[in-house]
Amino acid sequence: MADRKTLQMNYADAGVNIQHGNELVRRIKKLVGPSRRNGVMGSIGGFGGLFDLSELNYKNPVLVSGTDGVGTKLKLAIDTNKHDGIGIDLVAMCVNDLLVLGAEPLFFLDYYATSQLDVDVAESVIAGIVKGCNIAGCALIGGETAELPGIYHGKDYDLAGFCIGIVEKANIIDGKGIKPGDAVIGLASSGVHSNGFSLIRKIINDTKSSLTQKLGTRQLQDVLLEPTRIYVEVVRKLLDITPVKGIVHITGGGLIENIPRVLPAEVQVNIDRRTWEWPAVFKWLQDAGNISETEMYTVFNCGVGMVLIVDSPTALEVIEYFNNNGEVCWQMGTVSQREKVDSSQVTFA
Repeated sequence: MADRKTLQMNYADAGVNIQHGNELVRRIKKLVGPSRRNGVMGSIGGFGGLFDLSELNYKNPVLVSGTDGVGTKLKLAIDTNKHDGIGIDLVAMCVNDLLVLGAEPLFFLDYYATSQLDVDVAESVIAGIVKGCNIAGCALIGGETAELPGIYHGKDYDLAGFCIGIVEKANIIDGKGIKPGDAVIGLASSGVHSNGFSLIRKIINDTKSSLTQKLGTRQLQDVLLEPTRIYVEVVRKLLDITPVKGIVHITGGGLIENIPRVLPAEVQVNIDRRTWEWPAVFKWLQDAGNISETEMYTVFNCGVGMVLIVDSPTALEVIEYFNNNGEVCWQMGTVSQREKVDSSQVTFA
Protein backbone atom coordinates (compact mmCIF):
# COMPACT_ATOMS: atom_id res chain seq x y z
CA MET A 1 0.00 0.00 0.00
CA ALA A 2 1.32 3.46 -0.92
CA ASP A 3 2.41 5.70 1.90
CA ARG A 4 -0.27 8.41 2.21
CA LYS A 5 2.37 10.96 3.09
CA THR A 6 4.20 10.42 -0.21
CA LEU A 7 1.16 9.87 -2.48
CA GLN A 8 0.30 13.08 -4.30
CA MET A 9 -2.81 13.51 -6.43
CA ASN A 10 -4.24 16.34 -8.44
CA TYR A 11 -7.42 17.10 -10.40
CA ALA A 12 -5.78 16.16 -13.72
CA ASP A 13 -5.15 12.65 -12.36
CA ALA A 14 -8.91 12.37 -11.91
CA GLY A 15 -9.50 13.36 -15.53
CA VAL A 16 -10.28 17.07 -15.10
CA ASN A 17 -7.94 19.67 -16.58
CA ILE A 18 -8.65 23.12 -15.15
CA GLN A 19 -6.25 24.76 -17.59
CA HIS A 20 -8.27 23.50 -20.53
CA GLY A 21 -11.37 25.07 -19.00
CA ASN A 22 -9.57 28.38 -18.52
CA GLU A 23 -8.37 28.32 -22.12
CA LEU A 24 -11.91 27.71 -23.36
CA VAL A 25 -13.25 30.66 -21.35
CA ARG A 26 -10.53 32.84 -22.88
CA ARG A 27 -11.57 31.78 -26.38
CA ILE A 28 -15.29 32.23 -25.62
CA LYS A 29 -14.71 35.82 -24.53
CA LYS A 30 -13.35 36.53 -28.01
CA LEU A 31 -16.32 34.85 -29.66
CA VAL A 32 -19.23 36.42 -27.78
CA GLY A 33 -18.59 40.06 -28.63
CA PRO A 34 -20.77 40.09 -31.76
CA SER A 35 -23.74 38.61 -29.86
CA ARG A 36 -24.08 41.55 -27.45
CA ARG A 37 -27.31 43.54 -27.57
CA ASN A 38 -29.06 46.29 -25.62
CA GLY A 39 -29.53 45.26 -22.01
CA VAL A 40 -26.42 43.11 -21.61
CA MET A 41 -24.27 44.03 -18.61
CA GLY A 42 -20.81 42.72 -17.80
CA SER A 43 -19.01 39.99 -19.68
CA ILE A 44 -18.52 36.23 -19.83
CA GLY A 45 -16.67 34.66 -16.91
CA GLY A 46 -18.58 35.91 -13.88
CA PHE A 47 -20.79 33.91 -11.55
CA GLY A 48 -23.94 35.08 -13.31
CA GLY A 49 -25.09 36.94 -16.40
CA LEU A 50 -26.69 40.37 -16.00
CA PHE A 51 -29.39 41.89 -18.20
CA ASP A 52 -31.00 45.32 -17.69
CA LEU A 53 -34.65 45.24 -18.78
CA SER A 54 -34.97 49.00 -18.28
CA GLU A 55 -33.09 49.50 -21.56
CA LEU A 56 -36.01 47.92 -23.46
CA ASN A 57 -39.15 49.84 -24.41
CA TYR A 58 -41.78 47.48 -23.02
CA LYS A 59 -44.86 48.74 -21.13
CA ASN A 60 -46.24 45.52 -19.64
CA PRO A 61 -43.44 43.01 -20.21
CA VAL A 62 -43.84 39.29 -19.65
CA LEU A 63 -40.72 37.14 -19.49
CA VAL A 64 -40.76 33.88 -21.44
CA SER A 65 -38.31 31.06 -20.69
CA GLY A 66 -37.32 27.96 -22.60
CA THR A 67 -34.79 25.16 -22.42
CA ASP A 68 -33.93 22.39 -24.86
CA GLY A 69 -31.16 20.26 -26.34
CA VAL A 70 -30.43 18.72 -29.72
CA GLY A 71 -30.93 15.05 -28.83
CA THR A 72 -28.91 12.33 -30.47
CA LYS A 73 -28.07 14.54 -33.44
CA LEU A 74 -25.04 15.14 -31.22
CA LYS A 75 -23.93 11.56 -31.80
CA LEU A 76 -23.89 12.09 -35.54
CA ALA A 77 -21.86 15.28 -35.10
CA ILE A 78 -19.38 13.43 -32.88
CA ASP A 79 -19.10 10.43 -35.21
CA THR A 80 -18.47 12.62 -38.25
CA ASN A 81 -16.34 15.18 -36.38
CA LYS A 82 -18.57 17.98 -37.69
CA HIS A 83 -19.38 20.28 -34.78
CA ASP A 84 -19.78 23.73 -36.31
CA GLY A 85 -23.55 23.58 -36.88
CA ILE A 86 -24.72 21.84 -33.72
CA GLY A 87 -24.56 25.07 -31.70
CA ILE A 88 -26.95 26.72 -34.14
CA ASP A 89 -29.31 23.79 -33.58
CA LEU A 90 -29.17 24.36 -29.83
CA VAL A 91 -30.11 28.03 -30.12
CA ALA A 92 -32.79 27.34 -32.72
CA MET A 93 -34.58 24.76 -30.60
CA CYS A 94 -34.92 27.29 -27.79
CA VAL A 95 -35.59 30.58 -29.60
CA ASN A 96 -38.13 29.08 -32.02
CA ASP A 97 -40.09 27.84 -29.00
CA LEU A 98 -40.14 31.34 -27.51
CA LEU A 99 -41.18 32.79 -30.86
CA VAL A 100 -44.35 30.68 -30.77
CA LEU A 101 -45.62 32.97 -27.98
CA GLY A 102 -44.64 36.09 -29.91
CA ALA A 103 -41.57 36.67 -27.74
CA GLU A 104 -38.33 38.44 -28.59
CA PRO A 105 -35.34 36.35 -27.42
CA LEU A 106 -33.11 38.38 -25.10
CA PHE A 107 -30.30 36.21 -23.83
CA PHE A 108 -29.03 32.67 -23.94
CA LEU A 109 -26.99 30.35 -21.71
CA ASP A 110 -25.50 26.98 -22.56
CA TYR A 111 -24.39 23.87 -20.69
CA TYR A 112 -21.60 21.79 -22.22
CA ALA A 113 -20.67 18.52 -20.52
CA THR A 114 -18.02 16.03 -21.59
CA SER A 115 -15.62 13.40 -20.31
CA GLN A 116 -12.41 15.29 -21.02
CA LEU A 117 -12.54 18.75 -22.51
CA ASP A 118 -11.33 19.04 -26.09
CA VAL A 119 -10.91 22.80 -26.33
CA ASP A 120 -10.99 22.87 -30.14
CA VAL A 121 -14.24 20.88 -30.33
CA ALA A 122 -15.84 22.95 -27.58
CA GLU A 123 -14.78 26.18 -29.29
CA SER A 124 -16.33 25.00 -32.56
CA VAL A 125 -19.60 24.14 -30.81
CA ILE A 126 -19.73 27.46 -28.95
CA ALA A 127 -18.88 29.39 -32.10
CA GLY A 128 -22.04 27.84 -33.54
CA ILE A 129 -24.00 28.94 -30.48
CA VAL A 130 -22.74 32.50 -30.95
CA LYS A 131 -23.72 32.37 -34.63
CA GLY A 132 -27.19 31.12 -33.69
CA CYS A 133 -27.56 33.93 -31.15
CA ASN A 134 -26.55 36.47 -33.80
CA ILE A 135 -29.20 35.11 -36.18
CA ALA A 136 -31.84 35.20 -33.43
CA GLY A 137 -30.85 38.64 -32.16
CA CYS A 138 -30.12 37.47 -28.61
CA ALA A 139 -26.94 37.53 -26.53
CA LEU A 140 -24.88 34.68 -25.14
CA ILE A 141 -24.29 35.95 -21.59
CA GLY A 142 -23.07 32.85 -19.79
CA GLY A 143 -22.90 29.10 -19.52
CA GLU A 144 -21.23 26.15 -17.87
CA THR A 145 -18.57 23.75 -19.07
CA ALA A 146 -18.33 20.52 -17.08
CA GLU A 147 -15.78 17.72 -17.30
CA LEU A 148 -17.48 14.59 -16.00
CA PRO A 149 -15.19 11.56 -16.43
CA GLY A 150 -17.01 8.39 -15.52
CA ILE A 151 -20.36 9.75 -16.72
CA TYR A 152 -19.33 10.61 -20.28
CA HIS A 153 -16.78 8.52 -22.17
CA GLY A 154 -14.40 9.05 -25.05
CA LYS A 155 -15.28 11.98 -27.29
CA ASP A 156 -18.94 12.15 -26.21
CA TYR A 157 -20.38 15.45 -25.06
CA ASP A 158 -23.84 16.77 -24.28
CA LEU A 159 -25.49 20.15 -24.72
CA ALA A 160 -28.38 22.02 -23.17
CA GLY A 161 -29.56 25.55 -23.91
CA PHE A 162 -31.56 28.05 -21.90
CA CYS A 163 -33.16 31.18 -23.30
CA ILE A 164 -35.11 34.09 -21.84
CA GLY A 165 -37.36 36.24 -24.00
CA ILE A 166 -39.85 39.04 -23.56
CA VAL A 167 -43.26 39.92 -24.95
CA GLU A 168 -45.85 42.60 -24.30
CA LYS A 169 -48.62 41.06 -22.22
CA ALA A 170 -51.25 42.23 -24.72
CA ASN A 171 -49.34 40.64 -27.61
CA ILE A 172 -48.93 37.09 -26.28
CA ILE A 173 -49.93 34.58 -28.97
CA ASP A 174 -51.93 31.83 -27.26
CA GLY A 175 -54.14 30.36 -30.00
CA LYS A 176 -57.39 31.17 -28.17
CA GLY A 177 -58.78 33.13 -31.11
CA ILE A 178 -58.34 30.32 -33.65
CA LYS A 179 -61.68 29.49 -35.30
CA PRO A 180 -63.12 27.52 -38.24
CA GLY A 181 -62.19 29.06 -41.57
CA ASP A 182 -58.74 30.23 -40.53
CA ALA A 183 -55.83 29.48 -42.84
CA VAL A 184 -52.91 27.20 -41.92
CA ILE A 185 -49.60 28.42 -43.34
CA GLY A 186 -46.43 26.32 -43.58
CA LEU A 187 -42.86 27.61 -43.41
CA ALA A 188 -40.29 25.29 -44.95
CA SER A 189 -37.71 23.60 -42.75
CA SER A 190 -34.02 23.50 -43.62
CA GLY A 191 -34.10 19.72 -43.30
CA VAL A 192 -34.60 17.26 -40.46
CA HIS A 193 -33.77 19.95 -37.86
CA SER A 194 -33.06 18.33 -34.45
CA ASN A 195 -35.66 15.62 -33.94
CA GLY A 196 -35.99 11.96 -34.78
CA PHE A 197 -32.27 11.17 -34.79
CA SER A 198 -32.57 8.03 -32.69
CA LEU A 199 -34.71 6.59 -35.50
CA ILE A 200 -32.42 8.08 -38.16
CA ARG A 201 -29.36 6.47 -36.59
CA LYS A 202 -31.18 3.13 -36.32
CA ILE A 203 -32.08 3.29 -40.02
CA ILE A 204 -28.46 4.05 -40.93
CA ASN A 205 -27.10 1.28 -38.70
CA ASP A 206 -29.65 -1.38 -39.65
CA THR A 207 -29.37 -0.71 -43.39
CA LYS A 208 -25.59 -0.23 -43.20
CA SER A 209 -26.00 3.01 -45.13
CA SER A 210 -22.94 5.13 -45.77
CA LEU A 211 -22.98 8.64 -44.35
CA THR A 212 -20.87 9.76 -47.29
CA GLN A 213 -23.31 8.50 -49.93
CA LYS A 214 -24.84 11.16 -52.13
CA LEU A 215 -28.35 12.45 -51.54
CA GLY A 216 -28.86 14.78 -54.45
CA THR A 217 -25.68 16.83 -54.75
CA ARG A 218 -24.62 16.52 -51.08
CA GLN A 219 -23.41 13.78 -48.80
CA LEU A 220 -26.03 12.23 -46.53
CA GLN A 221 -24.17 13.31 -43.39
CA ASP A 222 -24.19 16.95 -44.50
CA VAL A 223 -27.90 16.86 -45.28
CA LEU A 224 -28.69 15.35 -41.87
CA LEU A 225 -26.46 17.82 -40.02
CA GLU A 226 -27.92 20.89 -41.74
CA PRO A 227 -28.66 23.28 -38.83
CA THR A 228 -32.20 23.95 -37.67
CA ARG A 229 -33.65 27.06 -39.26
CA ILE A 230 -34.08 30.05 -36.95
CA TYR A 231 -37.30 31.91 -37.82
CA VAL A 232 -37.11 34.72 -35.25
CA GLU A 233 -36.32 37.75 -37.39
CA VAL A 234 -38.67 37.08 -40.29
CA VAL A 235 -41.63 36.03 -38.11
CA ARG A 236 -41.25 38.89 -35.62
CA LYS A 237 -41.26 41.41 -38.46
CA LEU A 238 -44.48 39.84 -39.71
CA LEU A 239 -46.05 40.24 -36.24
CA ASP A 240 -45.48 43.99 -36.51
CA ILE A 241 -47.65 44.25 -39.61
CA THR A 242 -50.17 41.37 -39.50
CA PRO A 243 -52.08 39.66 -36.67
CA VAL A 244 -51.22 35.99 -36.19
CA LYS A 245 -53.51 33.76 -34.14
CA GLY A 246 -51.25 30.79 -33.57
CA ILE A 247 -47.67 29.66 -34.19
CA VAL A 248 -46.34 26.12 -33.95
CA HIS A 249 -42.69 25.03 -33.86
CA ILE A 250 -42.61 21.56 -35.45
CA THR A 251 -40.25 19.61 -33.21
CA GLY A 252 -40.48 16.15 -31.59
CA GLY A 253 -43.94 14.81 -32.31
CA GLY A 254 -44.03 16.22 -35.82
CA LEU A 255 -47.13 17.84 -37.29
CA ILE A 256 -49.53 15.45 -35.59
CA GLU A 257 -48.45 16.10 -32.00
CA ASN A 258 -47.38 19.75 -32.13
CA ILE A 259 -50.21 21.53 -33.93
CA PRO A 260 -52.84 20.61 -31.28
CA ARG A 261 -50.73 22.36 -28.62
CA VAL A 262 -52.04 25.75 -29.83
CA LEU A 263 -55.60 24.75 -30.80
CA PRO A 264 -58.78 25.38 -28.81
CA ALA A 265 -60.50 22.08 -27.97
CA GLU A 266 -63.40 22.67 -30.35
CA VAL A 267 -61.43 22.97 -33.62
CA GLN A 268 -59.17 20.86 -35.79
CA VAL A 269 -56.66 21.47 -38.58
CA ASN A 270 -57.14 19.81 -41.95
CA ILE A 271 -53.88 19.47 -43.86
CA ASP A 272 -53.71 18.96 -47.61
CA ARG A 273 -50.52 16.92 -48.05
CA ARG A 274 -50.57 17.65 -51.79
CA THR A 275 -49.67 21.30 -51.16
CA TRP A 276 -45.98 20.57 -50.72
CA GLU A 277 -43.39 17.99 -51.68
CA TRP A 278 -41.27 16.34 -49.01
CA PRO A 279 -37.56 17.18 -49.28
CA ALA A 280 -35.48 14.24 -50.53
CA VAL A 281 -34.10 13.37 -47.08
CA PHE A 282 -37.57 12.49 -45.77
CA LYS A 283 -38.32 10.35 -48.81
CA TRP A 284 -35.02 8.56 -48.23
CA LEU A 285 -35.77 7.97 -44.56
CA GLN A 286 -39.24 6.63 -45.30
CA ASP A 287 -37.99 4.26 -47.99
CA ALA A 288 -34.88 3.10 -46.14
CA GLY A 289 -36.72 2.52 -42.88
CA ASN A 290 -40.01 1.31 -44.39
CA ILE A 291 -41.79 3.91 -42.25
CA SER A 292 -45.53 4.50 -42.49
CA GLU A 293 -46.80 7.94 -43.48
CA THR A 294 -48.47 8.39 -40.09
CA GLU A 295 -45.20 7.61 -38.32
CA MET A 296 -43.36 10.08 -40.55
CA TYR A 297 -45.79 12.86 -39.66
CA THR A 298 -45.48 11.93 -35.97
CA VAL A 299 -41.68 11.82 -35.79
CA PHE A 300 -40.39 14.28 -38.40
CA ASN A 301 -41.26 17.76 -39.64
CA CYS A 302 -41.47 16.40 -43.21
CA GLY A 303 -40.34 19.73 -44.61
CA VAL A 304 -42.44 22.03 -42.40
CA GLY A 305 -40.42 23.81 -39.73
CA MET A 306 -43.08 26.17 -38.46
CA VAL A 307 -46.84 26.57 -38.86
CA LEU A 308 -48.79 29.82 -38.58
CA ILE A 309 -52.55 30.15 -38.27
CA VAL A 310 -54.08 33.40 -39.54
CA ASP A 311 -57.40 34.84 -40.67
CA SER A 312 -58.20 33.48 -44.12
CA PRO A 313 -58.37 36.93 -45.82
CA THR A 314 -54.77 37.67 -44.78
CA ALA A 315 -53.32 34.31 -45.90
CA LEU A 316 -52.17 35.50 -49.34
CA GLU A 317 -50.56 38.59 -47.81
CA VAL A 318 -48.66 36.44 -45.29
CA ILE A 319 -47.47 34.01 -47.96
CA GLU A 320 -46.28 36.85 -50.19
CA TYR A 321 -44.46 38.46 -47.27
CA PHE A 322 -42.51 35.29 -46.47
CA ASN A 323 -41.74 34.50 -50.10
CA ASN A 324 -40.50 38.06 -50.63
CA ASN A 325 -38.22 37.64 -47.61
CA GLY A 326 -36.51 34.48 -48.81
CA GLU A 327 -38.71 31.89 -47.09
CA VAL A 328 -40.53 29.04 -48.81
CA CYS A 329 -44.11 29.38 -47.61
CA TRP A 330 -47.54 28.10 -48.66
CA GLN A 331 -51.07 27.47 -47.40
CA MET A 332 -51.12 23.86 -46.29
CA GLY A 333 -54.59 23.62 -44.79
CA THR A 334 -57.53 25.14 -42.99
CA VAL A 335 -59.18 25.12 -39.59
CA SER A 336 -62.61 23.54 -39.14
CA GLN A 337 -64.99 22.55 -36.36
CA ARG A 338 -63.76 19.44 -34.58
CA GLU A 339 -65.70 16.37 -35.70
CA LYS A 340 -65.74 14.59 -32.32
CA VAL A 341 -64.46 15.46 -28.86
CA ASP A 342 -62.13 12.46 -28.90
CA SER A 343 -61.09 12.73 -32.56
CA SER A 344 -57.68 13.83 -33.75
CA GLN A 345 -57.13 17.56 -34.09
CA VAL A 346 -54.97 17.04 -37.17
CA THR A 347 -56.31 15.33 -40.28
CA PHE A 348 -54.68 14.75 -43.67
CA ALA A 349 -56.30 14.71 -47.08
